[in-house]
Amino acid sequence: MLQTQLTMREELFGKVAMVRFDSNILLRRECDKKNQSVYNATYTIKYLHEAGANVILVSDWNMNTPEFHIESVADFVSEVLQIQVVPLHGSSFNKLSKTNGLEKENILLLENLSNIKEEVANSLEFARVLSSGVDIFVNDSFSNSHKVLASTVGVTRFCYVCIAGFHFEERLCLLKNLAEESRKPYVAILGGGNLYDKAASFQFLASRCQGFVFVGMMSFQVMHALGVSVPRNLVDHKAFNEALDIVRLARDRNVQILYPKDFWCRKKCDPTQLQVFPSHEISDGWVPVDLGPASLEEICSMLTNCKKIIWIGPVKFTDSSKYTYGASKLTRILEQLSQNSCEITVVGTMASKLVRQEKSSLSLINMVENASVLWEFLKGRKLPGVMAVDRGYPFEINWNSIYSDPAQSLVVDIGSGNGLFLLEMARRKQDLNFLGLEINEKLVLRCLDSIHQFGIKNGYFIATNATSTFHSIVSSYPGELVLVSIQCPNPDFNKPEHRWRMLQRSLIEAVVDLLAPNGKIFLQSDVEAVAIRMKEQFFRYGKGKLDLEHGQSEWLEENPFGVRSDWERHVLERGAPMYRMMFTKSSDIRKV
Repeated sequence: MLQTQLTMREELFGKVAMVRFDSNILLRRECDKKNQSVYNATYTIKYLHEAGANVILVSDWNMNTPEFHIESVADFVSEVLQIQVVPLHGSSFNKLSKTNGLEKENILLLENLSNIKEEVANSLEFARVLSSGVDIFVNDSFSNSHKVLASTVGVTRFCYVCIAGFHFEERLCLLKNLAEESRKPYVAILGGGNLYDKAASFQFLASRCQGFVFVGMMSFQVMHALGVSVPRNLVDHKAFNEALDIVRLARDRNVQILYPKDFWCRKKCDPTQLQVFPSHEISDGWVPVDLGPASLEEICSMLTNCKKIIWIGPVKFTDSSKYTYGASKLTRILEQLSQNSCEITVVGTMASKLVRQEKSSLSLINMVENASVLWEFLKGRKLPGVMAVDRGYPFEINWNSIYSDPAQSLVVDIGSGNGLFLLEMARRKQDLNFLGLEINEKLVLRCLDSIHQFGIKNGYFIATNATSTFHSIVSSYPGELVLVSIQCPNPDFNKPEHRWRMLQRSLIEAVVDLLAPNGKIFLQSDVEAVAIRMKEQFFRYGKGKLDLEHGQSEWLEENPFGVRSDWERHVLERGAPMYRMMFTKSSDIRKV
Protein backbone atom coordinates (compact mmCIF):
# COMPACT_ATOMS: atom_id res chain seq x y z
CA MET A 1 0.00 0.00 0.00
CA LEU A 2 1.16 3.54 -0.71
CA GLN A 3 1.53 4.69 2.89
CA THR A 4 3.12 1.49 4.22
CA GLN A 5 5.62 1.08 1.39
CA LEU A 6 6.59 4.74 1.16
CA THR A 7 5.96 5.85 4.72
CA MET A 8 8.32 8.80 4.65
CA ARG A 9 7.18 11.52 2.30
CA GLU A 10 10.76 12.54 1.62
CA GLU A 11 11.13 9.22 -0.23
CA LEU A 12 8.58 10.53 -2.73
CA PHE A 13 9.94 14.04 -3.11
CA GLY A 14 11.26 14.68 -6.60
CA LYS A 15 10.41 11.16 -7.81
CA VAL A 16 8.38 10.62 -10.98
CA ALA A 17 5.26 8.63 -10.07
CA MET A 18 2.93 7.26 -12.74
CA VAL A 19 -0.62 6.48 -11.58
CA ARG A 20 -2.74 4.10 -13.66
CA PHE A 21 -6.17 5.38 -12.59
CA ASP A 22 -9.61 3.84 -13.13
CA SER A 23 -11.59 5.90 -15.63
CA ASN A 24 -14.81 4.18 -14.51
CA ILE A 25 -14.40 5.96 -11.17
CA LEU A 26 -12.73 9.31 -11.82
CA LEU A 27 -14.46 10.04 -15.14
CA ARG A 28 -17.96 9.11 -14.02
CA ARG A 29 -20.35 11.97 -14.80
CA GLU A 30 -21.89 11.81 -11.35
CA CYS A 31 -18.49 11.83 -9.59
CA ASP A 32 -19.57 11.85 -5.94
CA LYS A 33 -16.52 12.78 -3.88
CA LYS A 34 -18.17 11.29 -0.78
CA ASN A 35 -18.16 7.88 -2.47
CA GLN A 36 -15.43 5.75 -0.87
CA SER A 37 -13.98 4.60 -4.21
CA VAL A 38 -13.83 8.16 -5.56
CA TYR A 39 -12.29 9.40 -2.31
CA ASN A 40 -9.60 6.69 -2.34
CA ALA A 41 -8.84 7.21 -6.05
CA THR A 42 -8.37 10.97 -5.62
CA TYR A 43 -6.44 10.52 -2.37
CA THR A 44 -3.85 8.35 -4.15
CA ILE A 45 -3.07 11.17 -6.58
CA LYS A 46 -3.19 13.94 -3.97
CA TYR A 47 -0.98 12.00 -1.55
CA LEU A 48 1.75 11.67 -4.18
CA HIS A 49 1.40 15.26 -5.35
CA GLU A 50 1.45 16.75 -1.85
CA ALA A 51 4.55 14.68 -1.03
CA GLY A 52 6.41 16.41 -3.84
CA ALA A 53 6.32 13.66 -6.45
CA ASN A 54 5.99 14.53 -10.13
CA VAL A 55 2.69 12.83 -10.93
CA ILE A 56 1.74 11.40 -14.33
CA LEU A 57 -1.74 10.02 -14.94
CA VAL A 58 -2.55 7.34 -17.49
CA SER A 59 -5.76 5.44 -18.27
CA ASP A 60 -8.19 4.38 -21.01
CA TRP A 61 -11.56 5.94 -21.68
CA ASN A 62 -14.34 6.04 -24.26
CA MET A 63 -13.40 8.29 -27.20
CA ASN A 64 -16.77 8.24 -28.95
CA THR A 65 -18.01 11.41 -27.27
CA PRO A 66 -16.40 14.89 -27.55
CA GLU A 67 -16.34 15.40 -23.78
CA PHE A 68 -13.81 12.58 -23.53
CA HIS A 69 -11.11 14.15 -25.69
CA ILE A 70 -7.88 14.45 -23.73
CA GLU A 71 -8.26 18.21 -23.10
CA SER A 72 -11.78 17.70 -21.72
CA VAL A 73 -10.65 14.76 -19.59
CA ALA A 74 -7.79 16.85 -18.17
CA ASP A 75 -10.24 19.65 -17.30
CA PHE A 76 -12.65 17.18 -15.69
CA VAL A 77 -9.95 15.54 -13.56
CA SER A 78 -8.61 18.99 -12.61
CA GLU A 79 -12.07 19.84 -11.28
CA VAL A 80 -12.29 16.58 -9.32
CA LEU A 81 -8.79 16.94 -7.81
CA GLN A 82 -8.81 20.74 -7.51
CA ILE A 83 -5.29 20.57 -8.97
CA GLN A 84 -4.23 21.62 -12.47
CA VAL A 85 -3.94 18.61 -14.81
CA VAL A 86 -2.08 19.22 -18.09
CA PRO A 87 -2.80 16.97 -21.12
CA LEU A 88 0.14 15.57 -23.11
CA HIS A 89 -0.36 14.27 -26.64
CA GLY A 90 1.83 11.21 -26.44
CA SER A 91 2.62 8.18 -24.30
CA SER A 92 6.19 8.93 -23.17
CA PHE A 93 6.54 11.31 -20.24
CA ASN A 94 10.33 11.32 -20.63
CA LYS A 95 10.23 12.67 -24.20
CA LEU A 96 7.27 15.01 -23.75
CA SER A 97 8.49 16.62 -20.52
CA LYS A 98 11.81 17.56 -22.14
CA THR A 99 10.16 19.24 -25.14
CA ASN A 100 7.26 21.03 -23.40
CA GLY A 101 8.96 22.83 -20.51
CA LEU A 102 6.31 21.70 -18.05
CA GLU A 103 5.83 23.09 -14.56
CA LYS A 104 6.66 20.57 -11.85
CA GLU A 105 3.65 21.54 -9.73
CA ASN A 106 1.25 20.41 -12.45
CA ILE A 107 -0.07 16.87 -12.79
CA LEU A 108 0.35 15.45 -16.28
CA LEU A 109 -2.11 13.30 -18.24
CA LEU A 110 -0.82 11.02 -21.00
CA GLU A 111 -2.86 10.14 -24.06
CA ASN A 112 -5.85 7.77 -24.02
CA LEU A 113 -4.77 4.11 -24.08
CA SER A 114 -8.08 2.70 -25.34
CA ASN A 115 -7.15 2.67 -29.04
CA ILE A 116 -3.52 1.60 -28.66
CA LYS A 117 -3.24 -2.05 -29.66
CA GLU A 118 0.13 -2.42 -27.92
CA GLU A 119 -1.64 -1.72 -24.61
CA VAL A 120 -3.91 -4.76 -24.88
CA ALA A 121 -1.09 -6.89 -26.29
CA ASN A 122 1.12 -5.99 -23.29
CA SER A 123 3.87 -4.99 -25.71
CA LEU A 124 7.21 -4.94 -23.91
CA GLU A 125 8.50 -2.09 -26.08
CA PHE A 126 5.36 0.01 -25.52
CA ALA A 127 5.56 -0.64 -21.76
CA ARG A 128 9.20 0.51 -21.81
CA VAL A 129 8.29 3.74 -23.62
CA LEU A 130 5.26 4.34 -21.37
CA SER A 131 7.37 3.98 -18.21
CA SER A 132 10.40 5.83 -19.53
CA GLY A 133 11.63 8.26 -16.88
CA VAL A 134 9.27 6.86 -14.24
CA ASP A 135 10.59 5.89 -10.79
CA ILE A 136 7.43 4.69 -9.07
CA PHE A 137 4.43 2.96 -10.64
CA VAL A 138 1.12 3.11 -8.74
CA ASN A 139 -1.69 0.87 -9.96
CA ASP A 140 -5.08 2.23 -8.89
CA SER A 141 -7.16 0.58 -11.63
CA PHE A 142 -8.53 -2.46 -9.85
CA SER A 143 -11.23 -3.06 -12.48
CA ASN A 144 -8.45 -4.04 -14.90
CA SER A 145 -6.60 -6.32 -12.48
CA HIS A 146 -7.82 -9.49 -14.27
CA LYS A 147 -6.22 -8.33 -17.54
CA VAL A 148 -2.62 -8.37 -18.74
CA LEU A 149 -2.05 -4.83 -20.02
CA ALA A 150 1.09 -2.89 -20.79
CA SER A 151 -0.03 -0.10 -18.42
CA THR A 152 -0.74 -2.43 -15.46
CA VAL A 153 1.65 -5.37 -15.88
CA GLY A 154 4.25 -4.54 -18.54
CA VAL A 155 5.43 -1.29 -16.94
CA THR A 156 6.31 -3.07 -13.69
CA ARG A 157 9.39 -4.53 -15.39
CA PHE A 158 10.89 -1.07 -15.76
CA CYS A 159 9.95 0.76 -12.52
CA TYR A 160 11.96 0.00 -9.39
CA VAL A 161 8.92 0.40 -7.13
CA CYS A 162 5.49 -0.88 -8.19
CA ILE A 163 2.73 -0.48 -5.63
CA ALA A 164 -1.04 -0.38 -5.19
CA GLY A 165 -2.94 2.86 -4.73
CA PHE A 166 -5.50 3.43 -2.00
CA HIS A 167 -8.49 2.48 -4.14
CA PHE A 168 -6.76 -0.66 -5.45
CA GLU A 169 -5.76 -1.73 -1.94
CA GLU A 170 -9.26 -1.14 -0.55
CA ARG A 171 -10.80 -3.29 -3.33
CA LEU A 172 -8.20 -5.98 -2.68
CA CYS A 173 -9.08 -6.03 1.02
CA LEU A 174 -12.73 -6.41 0.03
CA LEU A 175 -11.90 -9.53 -2.00
CA LYS A 176 -9.92 -10.91 0.90
CA ASN A 177 -12.89 -10.30 3.18
CA LEU A 178 -15.18 -12.29 0.87
CA ALA A 179 -12.99 -15.34 1.54
CA GLU A 180 -13.39 -15.07 5.32
CA GLU A 181 -15.89 -17.43 6.95
CA SER A 182 -16.21 -15.96 10.43
CA ARG A 183 -19.71 -14.54 9.90
CA LYS A 184 -22.41 -17.18 9.37
CA PRO A 185 -24.88 -17.84 7.85
CA TYR A 186 -23.11 -16.66 4.68
CA VAL A 187 -25.27 -16.71 1.53
CA ALA A 188 -24.43 -16.07 -2.13
CA ILE A 189 -27.15 -14.54 -4.36
CA LEU A 190 -26.28 -15.49 -7.93
CA GLY A 191 -27.71 -13.72 -10.96
CA GLY A 192 -26.90 -13.43 -14.63
CA GLY A 193 -26.26 -16.29 -16.99
CA ASN A 194 -23.39 -18.18 -18.63
CA LEU A 195 -23.14 -20.89 -15.98
CA TYR A 196 -20.71 -22.86 -18.14
CA ASP A 197 -17.96 -20.23 -17.75
CA LYS A 198 -18.67 -19.51 -14.08
CA ALA A 199 -19.00 -23.08 -12.80
CA ALA A 200 -15.44 -23.16 -11.40
CA SER A 201 -16.39 -20.38 -8.96
CA PHE A 202 -18.76 -22.64 -7.06
CA GLN A 203 -15.91 -24.61 -5.46
CA PHE A 204 -14.86 -21.41 -3.70
CA LEU A 205 -18.42 -20.39 -2.82
CA ALA A 206 -19.45 -23.85 -1.57
CA SER A 207 -16.45 -23.97 0.75
CA ARG A 208 -17.60 -20.79 2.49
CA CYS A 209 -21.34 -20.30 2.01
CA GLN A 210 -24.28 -22.01 3.64
CA GLY A 211 -26.74 -21.10 0.89
CA PHE A 212 -27.02 -20.37 -2.86
CA VAL A 213 -29.90 -18.18 -4.05
CA PHE A 214 -30.29 -18.20 -7.83
CA VAL A 215 -32.07 -15.15 -9.26
CA GLY A 216 -31.02 -14.93 -12.96
CA MET A 217 -30.79 -17.08 -16.07
CA MET A 218 -28.55 -19.53 -14.22
CA SER A 219 -31.67 -20.48 -12.25
CA PHE A 220 -33.01 -22.49 -15.19
CA GLN A 221 -29.82 -24.52 -15.55
CA VAL A 222 -29.88 -25.42 -11.84
CA MET A 223 -33.62 -26.16 -11.90
CA HIS A 224 -33.09 -28.45 -14.89
CA ALA A 225 -30.29 -30.29 -13.04
CA LEU A 226 -32.62 -30.69 -10.04
CA GLY A 227 -35.26 -32.28 -12.26
CA VAL A 228 -37.66 -29.32 -12.33
CA SER A 229 -39.57 -28.89 -15.58
CA VAL A 230 -38.08 -25.98 -17.53
CA PRO A 231 -39.02 -24.70 -21.02
CA ARG A 232 -36.54 -26.16 -23.50
CA ASN A 233 -35.55 -22.77 -24.92
CA LEU A 234 -34.34 -21.64 -21.47
CA VAL A 235 -31.94 -24.56 -20.97
CA ASP A 236 -28.27 -24.20 -21.89
CA HIS A 237 -27.48 -27.83 -22.69
CA LYS A 238 -23.71 -27.32 -22.79
CA ALA A 239 -23.88 -26.28 -19.11
CA PHE A 240 -25.89 -29.32 -17.97
CA ASN A 241 -22.93 -31.28 -16.57
CA GLU A 242 -21.65 -28.17 -14.77
CA ALA A 243 -25.10 -27.59 -13.25
CA LEU A 244 -25.18 -31.22 -12.07
CA ASP A 245 -21.74 -30.79 -10.48
CA ILE A 246 -22.95 -27.68 -8.63
CA VAL A 247 -26.00 -29.53 -7.29
CA ARG A 248 -23.83 -32.46 -6.12
CA LEU A 249 -21.27 -30.10 -4.61
CA ALA A 250 -23.97 -28.24 -2.68
CA ARG A 251 -25.40 -31.49 -1.36
CA ASP A 252 -21.97 -32.76 -0.31
CA ARG A 253 -21.21 -29.50 1.53
CA ASN A 254 -24.73 -29.09 3.00
CA VAL A 255 -25.25 -25.87 1.07
CA GLN A 256 -28.93 -24.99 0.65
CA ILE A 257 -30.05 -24.23 -2.92
CA LEU A 258 -32.93 -21.81 -3.45
CA TYR A 259 -34.32 -21.19 -6.94
CA PRO A 260 -37.32 -19.04 -8.00
CA LYS A 261 -40.67 -20.71 -7.37
CA ASP A 262 -42.58 -18.32 -9.64
CA PHE A 263 -42.00 -15.71 -12.35
CA TRP A 264 -43.71 -12.74 -13.86
CA CYS A 265 -44.02 -13.69 -17.53
CA ARG A 266 -44.77 -11.70 -20.67
CA LYS A 267 -46.89 -13.01 -23.52
CA LYS A 268 -44.80 -13.21 -26.69
CA CYS A 269 -47.57 -12.12 -29.05
CA ASP A 270 -48.81 -9.34 -26.76
CA PRO A 271 -46.05 -7.68 -24.69
CA THR A 272 -48.59 -5.71 -22.66
CA GLN A 273 -49.91 -8.89 -21.03
CA LEU A 274 -48.14 -9.99 -17.83
CA GLN A 275 -49.00 -12.98 -15.66
CA VAL A 276 -47.45 -14.90 -12.75
CA PHE A 277 -46.64 -18.57 -13.41
CA PRO A 278 -45.14 -21.24 -11.10
CA SER A 279 -41.58 -21.89 -12.22
CA HIS A 280 -42.38 -25.47 -13.24
CA GLU A 281 -45.52 -24.54 -15.20
CA ILE A 282 -44.60 -21.71 -17.56
CA SER A 283 -47.08 -21.95 -20.42
CA ASP A 284 -46.08 -22.01 -24.09
CA GLY A 285 -46.01 -18.54 -25.61
CA TRP A 286 -44.91 -16.89 -22.35
CA VAL A 287 -41.39 -15.80 -21.35
CA PRO A 288 -40.13 -15.02 -17.81
CA VAL A 289 -39.16 -11.39 -17.24
CA ASP A 290 -38.94 -10.99 -13.45
CA LEU A 291 -39.07 -12.77 -10.09
CA GLY A 292 -42.57 -13.56 -8.86
CA PRO A 293 -44.02 -12.61 -5.44
CA ALA A 294 -43.62 -16.10 -3.93
CA SER A 295 -39.96 -16.16 -4.99
CA LEU A 296 -39.25 -12.80 -3.37
CA GLU A 297 -41.03 -13.82 -0.19
CA GLU A 298 -39.01 -17.03 0.07
CA ILE A 299 -35.75 -15.18 -0.62
CA CYS A 300 -36.58 -12.62 2.06
CA SER A 301 -37.31 -15.41 4.55
CA MET A 302 -34.01 -17.17 3.82
CA LEU A 303 -31.93 -13.99 4.11
CA THR A 304 -33.50 -12.72 7.33
CA ASN A 305 -30.99 -14.36 9.69
CA CYS A 306 -27.91 -14.01 7.47
CA LYS A 307 -24.77 -12.36 8.82
CA LYS A 308 -22.98 -12.12 5.47
CA ILE A 309 -24.29 -11.90 1.88
CA ILE A 310 -22.68 -11.51 -1.53
CA TRP A 311 -24.92 -10.63 -4.49
CA ILE A 312 -23.21 -11.08 -7.84
CA GLY A 313 -24.93 -10.87 -11.23
CA PRO A 314 -28.17 -9.18 -12.32
CA VAL A 315 -31.76 -10.28 -11.72
CA LYS A 316 -32.27 -10.51 -15.46
CA PHE A 317 -34.22 -12.91 -17.66
CA THR A 318 -35.18 -13.11 -21.32
CA ASP A 319 -35.95 -9.62 -22.67
CA SER A 320 -36.39 -8.25 -19.15
CA SER A 321 -34.35 -5.03 -19.16
CA LYS A 322 -37.36 -2.87 -18.26
CA TYR A 323 -38.71 -5.23 -15.61
CA THR A 324 -36.75 -4.37 -12.47
CA TYR A 325 -39.28 -4.74 -9.66
CA GLY A 326 -37.70 -7.98 -8.43
CA ALA A 327 -34.19 -6.47 -8.40
CA SER A 328 -35.46 -3.32 -6.65
CA LYS A 329 -37.30 -5.40 -4.05
CA LEU A 330 -34.16 -7.49 -3.44
CA THR A 331 -32.15 -4.28 -3.05
CA ARG A 332 -34.56 -2.99 -0.41
CA ILE A 333 -34.33 -6.30 1.46
CA LEU A 334 -30.52 -6.05 1.50
CA GLU A 335 -30.65 -2.38 2.48
CA GLN A 336 -32.72 -3.29 5.54
CA LEU A 337 -30.44 -6.20 6.46
CA SER A 338 -27.33 -4.01 6.19
CA GLN A 339 -28.73 -1.81 8.95
CA ASN A 340 -29.07 -4.88 11.18
CA SER A 341 -25.35 -5.80 11.23
CA CYS A 342 -25.43 -8.01 8.13
CA GLU A 343 -22.27 -7.63 6.04
CA ILE A 344 -23.29 -7.22 2.38
CA THR A 345 -21.29 -6.97 -0.84
CA VAL A 346 -23.03 -6.23 -4.14
CA VAL A 347 -21.19 -6.95 -7.39
CA GLY A 348 -22.00 -5.76 -10.92
CA THR A 349 -22.98 -2.54 -12.67
CA MET A 350 -26.74 -3.06 -12.61
CA ALA A 351 -26.93 -4.17 -8.97
CA SER A 352 -24.61 -1.36 -7.84
CA LYS A 353 -26.77 1.22 -9.64
CA LEU A 354 -29.89 -0.04 -7.86
CA VAL A 355 -28.12 0.02 -4.50
CA ARG A 356 -27.02 3.64 -5.03
CA GLN A 357 -30.65 4.58 -5.76
CA GLU A 358 -31.98 2.86 -2.62
CA LYS A 359 -29.02 3.44 -0.31
CA SER A 360 -29.61 5.41 2.88
CA SER A 361 -27.09 7.22 5.04
CA LEU A 362 -27.15 4.24 7.45
CA SER A 363 -26.34 1.68 4.75
CA LEU A 364 -23.10 -0.30 4.97
CA ILE A 365 -23.35 -2.11 1.63
CA ASN A 366 -20.04 -2.62 -0.20
CA MET A 367 -20.17 -2.28 -3.99
CA VAL A 368 -17.89 -3.72 -6.68
CA GLU A 369 -18.98 -2.61 -10.14
CA ASN A 370 -16.75 -4.85 -12.24
CA ALA A 371 -18.05 -8.40 -11.88
CA SER A 372 -15.40 -9.88 -14.21
CA VAL A 373 -12.63 -9.33 -11.66
CA LEU A 374 -14.61 -11.06 -8.93
CA TRP A 375 -15.57 -14.07 -11.09
CA GLU A 376 -11.88 -14.58 -11.90
CA PHE A 377 -11.03 -14.35 -8.19
CA LEU A 378 -13.78 -16.82 -7.28
CA LYS A 379 -12.42 -19.26 -9.89
CA GLY A 380 -9.17 -19.30 -7.93
CA ARG A 381 -7.20 -17.57 -10.66
CA LYS A 382 -4.40 -15.18 -9.81
CA LEU A 383 -5.10 -11.63 -10.95
CA PRO A 384 -2.21 -10.39 -13.14
CA GLY A 385 -2.60 -6.77 -12.05
CA VAL A 386 -2.41 -7.80 -8.40
CA MET A 387 0.57 -10.11 -8.88
CA ALA A 388 2.52 -7.37 -10.68
CA VAL A 389 2.58 -4.85 -7.82
CA ASP A 390 4.69 -5.01 -4.69
CA ARG A 391 2.22 -5.78 -1.93
CA GLY A 392 2.23 -6.66 1.71
CA TYR A 393 1.67 -10.34 2.57
CA PRO A 394 -2.15 -10.56 2.79
CA PHE A 395 -2.38 -12.68 5.95
CA GLU A 396 -1.32 -12.06 9.52
CA ILE A 397 1.39 -14.52 10.57
CA ASN A 398 1.20 -16.11 14.01
CA TRP A 399 4.90 -16.70 14.68
CA ASN A 400 4.12 -18.37 18.04
CA SER A 401 2.30 -21.17 16.23
CA ILE A 402 5.11 -21.59 13.68
CA TYR A 403 8.22 -21.72 15.89
CA SER A 404 8.71 -23.17 19.37
CA ASP A 405 10.77 -20.05 20.22
CA PRO A 406 9.96 -17.07 17.95
CA ALA A 407 12.48 -14.90 19.79
CA GLN A 408 15.40 -16.79 18.19
CA SER A 409 17.30 -15.09 15.39
CA LEU A 410 15.93 -15.68 11.90
CA VAL A 411 17.50 -17.00 8.68
CA VAL A 412 15.54 -16.44 5.45
CA ASP A 413 16.17 -18.34 2.21
CA ILE A 414 14.59 -16.47 -0.73
CA GLY A 415 13.56 -18.85 -3.51
CA SER A 416 13.90 -21.90 -1.27
CA GLY A 417 12.89 -24.39 -3.99
CA ASN A 418 12.51 -27.94 -2.70
CA GLY A 419 13.82 -26.82 0.70
CA LEU A 420 16.76 -29.24 1.09
CA PHE A 421 19.17 -26.46 2.10
CA LEU A 422 16.81 -24.93 4.65
CA LEU A 423 15.64 -28.25 6.14
CA GLU A 424 19.21 -29.43 6.72
CA MET A 425 20.23 -26.07 8.16
CA ALA A 426 17.27 -26.22 10.58
CA ARG A 427 18.37 -29.69 11.77
CA ARG A 428 21.96 -28.55 12.39
CA LYS A 429 21.26 -25.11 13.93
CA GLN A 430 18.60 -25.57 16.59
CA ASP A 431 19.38 -22.14 18.07
CA LEU A 432 18.15 -20.38 14.93
CA ASN A 433 14.77 -20.22 13.16
CA PHE A 434 14.62 -20.77 9.40
CA LEU A 435 12.09 -19.41 6.91
CA GLY A 436 11.84 -20.35 3.23
CA LEU A 437 10.04 -18.00 0.83
CA GLU A 438 9.11 -19.74 -2.43
CA ILE A 439 6.70 -18.75 -5.22
CA ASN A 440 5.94 -22.37 -6.24
CA GLU A 441 3.04 -23.46 -4.03
CA LYS A 442 3.47 -27.18 -4.77
CA LEU A 443 7.09 -27.11 -3.59
CA VAL A 444 6.05 -25.27 -0.42
CA LEU A 445 3.40 -27.89 0.38
CA ARG A 446 6.03 -30.65 0.05
CA CYS A 447 8.39 -28.72 2.32
CA LEU A 448 5.67 -28.23 4.93
CA ASP A 449 4.97 -31.97 4.80
CA SER A 450 8.66 -32.59 5.53
CA ILE A 451 8.54 -30.11 8.44
CA HIS A 452 5.62 -32.07 9.91
CA GLN A 453 7.10 -35.50 9.12
CA PHE A 454 10.45 -34.79 10.79
CA GLY A 455 9.01 -32.78 13.67
CA ILE A 456 11.08 -29.67 12.87
CA LYS A 457 10.12 -26.85 15.24
CA ASN A 458 12.52 -24.18 13.97
CA GLY A 459 11.72 -24.28 10.24
CA TYR A 460 8.83 -23.06 8.09
CA PHE A 461 7.95 -22.24 4.46
CA ILE A 462 5.58 -19.67 2.95
CA ALA A 463 4.26 -19.67 -0.62
CA THR A 464 4.71 -16.09 -1.77
CA ASN A 465 6.43 -13.78 -4.20
CA ALA A 466 9.24 -12.57 -1.94
CA THR A 467 10.03 -9.69 -4.29
CA SER A 468 6.69 -8.20 -3.29
CA THR A 469 6.16 -9.45 0.25
CA PHE A 470 9.57 -9.82 1.93
CA HIS A 471 9.31 -6.59 3.90
CA SER A 472 5.80 -7.16 5.27
CA ILE A 473 6.54 -10.77 6.26
CA VAL A 474 9.95 -10.35 7.88
CA SER A 475 9.23 -6.99 9.52
CA SER A 476 6.53 -8.68 11.64
CA TYR A 477 9.00 -11.26 13.02
CA PRO A 478 9.76 -10.62 16.73
CA GLY A 479 13.44 -11.65 16.62
CA GLU A 480 16.46 -10.41 14.66
CA LEU A 481 17.12 -11.18 11.00
CA VAL A 482 20.73 -12.41 10.92
CA LEU A 483 21.10 -14.12 7.54
CA VAL A 484 19.46 -13.93 4.10
CA SER A 485 20.42 -16.31 1.31
CA ILE A 486 19.58 -16.10 -2.40
CA GLN A 487 20.80 -19.09 -4.36
CA CYS A 488 20.66 -19.56 -8.13
CA PRO A 489 17.72 -17.18 -8.74
CA ASN A 490 15.84 -18.08 -11.89
CA PRO A 491 12.07 -17.63 -11.45
CA ASP A 492 11.13 -18.08 -15.12
CA PHE A 493 12.84 -20.81 -17.11
CA ASN A 494 11.07 -20.09 -20.40
CA LYS A 495 11.27 -16.35 -20.96
CA PRO A 496 14.79 -14.92 -21.23
CA GLU A 497 13.61 -11.34 -20.60
CA HIS A 498 12.25 -12.43 -17.20
CA ARG A 499 15.30 -14.37 -16.02
CA TRP A 500 16.70 -13.29 -12.64
CA ARG A 501 14.03 -10.60 -12.35
CA MET A 502 13.41 -11.64 -8.73
CA LEU A 503 16.37 -9.53 -7.57
CA GLN A 504 14.89 -6.05 -7.81
CA ARG A 505 15.86 -2.85 -6.07
CA SER A 506 12.81 -2.95 -3.78
CA LEU A 507 13.77 -6.42 -2.50
CA ILE A 508 17.42 -5.51 -1.95
CA GLU A 509 16.47 -2.37 -0.02
CA ALA A 510 14.02 -4.38 2.12
CA VAL A 511 16.70 -6.98 2.93
CA VAL A 512 19.27 -4.34 3.87
CA ASP A 513 16.78 -2.37 5.98
CA LEU A 514 15.63 -5.39 8.01
CA LEU A 515 18.97 -7.16 8.40
CA ALA A 516 20.50 -6.79 11.87
CA PRO A 517 23.89 -5.04 12.23
CA ASN A 518 26.65 -7.55 11.37
CA GLY A 519 24.01 -9.71 9.66
CA LYS A 520 25.00 -11.70 6.57
CA ILE A 521 23.76 -11.95 2.98
CA PHE A 522 24.84 -15.09 1.11
CA LEU A 523 24.54 -15.06 -2.68
CA GLN A 524 25.49 -17.75 -5.16
CA SER A 525 24.77 -18.81 -8.73
CA ASP A 526 26.09 -21.27 -11.26
CA VAL A 527 25.96 -18.49 -13.91
CA GLU A 528 28.85 -16.04 -13.49
CA ALA A 529 27.00 -13.19 -15.22
CA VAL A 530 24.13 -13.57 -12.76
CA ALA A 531 26.49 -13.63 -9.76
CA ILE A 532 28.26 -10.49 -11.01
CA ARG A 533 24.91 -8.77 -11.52
CA MET A 534 23.75 -9.71 -8.02
CA LYS A 535 26.98 -8.35 -6.53
CA GLU A 536 26.64 -5.07 -8.44
CA GLN A 537 23.00 -4.65 -7.45
CA PHE A 538 23.64 -5.20 -3.74
CA PHE A 539 26.44 -2.66 -3.82
CA ARG A 540 24.30 -0.19 -5.80
CA TYR A 541 21.16 -0.45 -3.67
CA GLY A 542 22.71 -1.47 -0.34
CA LYS A 543 22.63 2.14 0.92
CA GLY A 544 26.35 2.01 1.72
CA LYS A 545 25.78 -0.50 4.51
CA LEU A 546 27.27 -3.64 2.91
CA ASP A 547 30.82 -4.97 2.71
CA LEU A 548 32.11 -8.19 1.20
CA GLU A 549 33.23 -10.33 4.10
CA HIS A 550 36.97 -10.30 4.89
CA GLY A 551 37.56 -7.92 1.97
CA GLN A 552 36.70 -10.73 -0.41
CA SER A 553 37.85 -9.93 -3.96
CA GLU A 554 37.43 -13.37 -5.52
CA TRP A 555 34.53 -15.82 -5.39
CA LEU A 556 34.27 -18.01 -2.29
CA GLU A 557 35.67 -21.44 -3.09
CA GLU A 558 33.52 -23.33 -0.59
CA ASN A 559 30.00 -23.09 0.70
CA PRO A 560 30.54 -21.47 4.15
CA PHE A 561 27.67 -23.44 5.74
CA GLY A 562 28.69 -26.92 4.67
CA VAL A 563 25.10 -27.44 3.49
CA ARG A 564 24.39 -27.52 -0.23
CA SER A 565 21.15 -26.84 -2.02
CA ASP A 566 19.82 -29.45 -4.44
CA TRP A 567 20.81 -27.38 -7.48
CA GLU A 568 24.26 -26.68 -6.04
CA ARG A 569 24.86 -30.44 -5.69
CA HIS A 570 23.74 -30.98 -9.27
CA VAL A 571 26.11 -28.28 -10.59
CA LEU A 572 29.13 -29.56 -8.63
CA GLU A 573 28.47 -33.17 -9.60
CA ARG A 574 28.78 -32.27 -13.26
CA GLY A 575 32.08 -30.51 -12.52
CA ALA A 576 30.82 -26.95 -13.06
CA PRO A 577 31.78 -24.04 -10.75
CA MET A 578 29.60 -22.10 -8.32
CA TYR A 579 30.07 -18.33 -7.92
CA ARG A 580 29.60 -17.38 -4.26
CA MET A 581 29.91 -14.26 -2.13
CA MET A 582 29.05 -13.17 1.41
CA PHE A 583 28.09 -9.63 2.41
CA THR A 584 28.11 -8.30 5.96
CA LYS A 585 26.00 -5.36 7.08
CA SER A 586 28.17 -2.85 8.87
CA SER A 587 27.23 -1.92 12.41
CA ASP A 588 27.97 1.77 11.78
CA ILE A 589 25.78 3.86 9.44
CA ARG A 590 27.64 5.52 6.61
CA LYS A 591 26.13 8.18 4.43
CA VAL A 592 25.97 7.40 0.74
